[in-house]
Amino acid sequence: MEKSFVVGDKTFVLDQAKAEEAFNQKKVINGRKSVFFNLLPLKYNWAYELYNTMKANHWEPEDVQMQKDIEQWQSTEVLSDVERWIIRMGIGYFSAAEGIVGDNVLHVIRELVTAPELKLVLGRHAHEENIHADSLLYMISSLGINPHECEAMFEDVVSIRKKNDFVCAVSESLRRDIDLTLTENKQLLAKNIFLFGQCMEGTQFYGLFGMILALYRQNKIPGIGQMFRYTLRDESNHIELLRNLLMDLVDENHDVWTPEFKEDLRDLMKQAVQLEKDFIADCLPVNAVGLSVEEFSTYIDYIADRRLDSCGLAPLNAGVENPFPWLAEMMDIKKEQNFFEGRVTEYQKASALVAVDDDEL
Repeated sequence: MEKSFVVGDKTFVLDQAKAEEAFNQKKVINGRKSVFFNLLPLKYNWAYELYNTMKANHWEPEDVQMQKDIEQWQSTEVLSDVERWIIRMGIGYFSAAEGIVGDNVLHVIRELVTAPELKLVLGRHAHEENIHADSLLYMISSLGINPHECEAMFEDVVSIRKKNDFVCAVSESLRRDIDLTLTENKQLLAKNIFLFGQCMEGTQFYGLFGMILALYRQNKIPGIGQMFRYTLRDESNHIELLRNLLMDLVDENHDVWTPEFKEDLRDLMKQAVQLEKDFIADCLPVNAVGLSVEEFSTYIDYIADRRLDSCGLAPLNAGVENPFPWLAEMMDIKKEQNFFEGRVTEYQKASALVAVDDDEL
């Protein structure tokens, strides 16, 4: 069907059939390639809705006050040696891990998907990883931590190095010309999306999230704790973004979702969990802040199974229960979407920031 527009002495004819065909060619991968960033008509509505949610959640590190954190860090009485080590491990690991995620989102996943609205939300994802990395820089400079110590952690703390090598190897394997009409290459991309969304951001980030929030719950490091809460809210959107992307890719490419590939993903999560447990043991060399290595390892098993279930995959430890009820309220998967809807936890400008009382957590 054609529609004509007469303007002055010129007639413009628009071919709706061609436009509809272009829409039908919108796909996660192997779709219509165009230099034109035509978002409308939207095909992946969830992506645009999530983009708007993420945009509305925008925050800046400098809007969070760090004075109490600085006072506590400089005090010899407030923080124990173990708690200081947890903070160093948290800042050290995330200072580069956030960048690893953002780099992969931009230079692997976003490069390979073809629908504009998917590229839009992935661009926002990468932008938020930049904010997270910037927040770590803000924490480091505020506390006066030697930045070379953070860099050294990636070479000298074996559990950190192994976690990063684990995800970087999968990311590097896609940085080449790749034929995404081949099943094995589609599976390689699906593996990347699952690894970064469900294994890294969805599971391996949660060890330190819990430890930092445990300190925050005890009225320690309030500024750092608040930034980690904002980061956690963002991460819950990232996890859902990459989960939806994986499910749509599979729905459009049934050849990807073989029984063997499903087991490959479960094995990938199994490796991620073990690496995280090794990392937790380094973060908590002795039990502290009301947490134990054993209980936290169980918590990671619990989180990992929830991630697997959300992707239609069988659990690794069926029936495992959450050992930390208070963490369930602060960062449970079902609660994350509403994490910042309350009055005291909603992001606000610096002039309107309010404290979170311990009994409100």
